[in-house]
Amino acid sequence: MKASRIAAAGAVAGVTVLAVSSPALAHVSVQPEGEAAKGGYAVVGFKVPNERDNASTTKLEVTFPTDHPLASVMPQPVEGWDVEVTKSKLDKPLEMHGKKINEAVSKVTWTAQGDGIEPGFYQKFPVSVGTLPEDADELVFKALQTYSNKEVVRWIEVPQEGQEEPEHPAPVLALSAASGDHHGASGDDKAADDAAQAENASAETSGASESDSGGTDTTARVLGVVGIVVGAAGVAYGVLAGRRRTTA
Repeated sequence: MKASRIAAAGAVAGVTVLAVSSPALAHVSVQPEGEAAKGGYAVVGFKVPNERDNASTTKLEVTFPTDHPLASVMPQPVEGWDVEVTKSKLDKPLEMHGKKINEAVSKVTWTAQGDGIEPGFYQKFPVSVGTLPEDADELVFKALQTYSNKEVVRWIEVPQEGQEEPEHPAPVLALSAASGDHHGASGDDKAADDAAQAENASAETSGASESDSGGTDTTARVLGVVGIVVGAAGVAYGVLAGRRRTTA
C-alpha cells in the first residue's frame, strides 16, 4: 500500500514537472545557421513548434528590433506559406555600402496557405539578415503565434540574466565576436591567404634568382672555353716560332 502511494505521488510529480517545463520546451526560438558574427551577415531560422493538440499554427508574426535596426532582411520562401515584409521609417538613417537607408524591416509575417503547422510538428522560417550590430551581444525578436482556433500566444517577454525564464520568452539571437572581414571569413582565413601570397612571391623571386644564376653560369662557361682556345692558340704560335728559329 505504501509503495503504491509512493508510485502515485511520483507519477503526479512527473506530470507536474512536464506541465511546468513544457512551455519552455515549446516556445518560438531563433538560431543562426552557422554563426551570427557582429558586423556581419547571417542566416537565422525561426523555429515554431505546435504546442497544441487540437489546433494548428496558421500564422507567425516576428517583430524586428528597433534599437538595432537591420538594413537587410530577406526571408527565404517556405512552401505552403505566404510572407509579408513590413518596413518602417527610421529616426536615424543607416549607412550601408556608402548609401543612406531611411527605412528598415520592422516586421515579417508568415501566413499558412493551408492547414499550417499541425499538432506534433514544427516549422522553420529562414531569414537572411545584416548588417548585425557591433555594439550588442544579442538581438530580441518578439513573436506572435496564431492558431487555427483564433488563439494567439505572445512570445514577447524578454529573458533577464540571473532570473528564471519567463512563461512566454521572446526569441533571442546571441551574437558572436566580429569576424576578420565582417562577411563570415575569419582572421585565420585571411592569414592563410596572406601566407599563400607570400609563398607565391617567394617562389617567383626564387625562380628569377635561379634564372639569373643559370645565365651567369652559361656566361662563365663560354668565357672559359674562349680562354682555353686563346691559350691553345698562343701555345701553338710559340711552338711554331721556336721551330723557325732553330731552322734558321
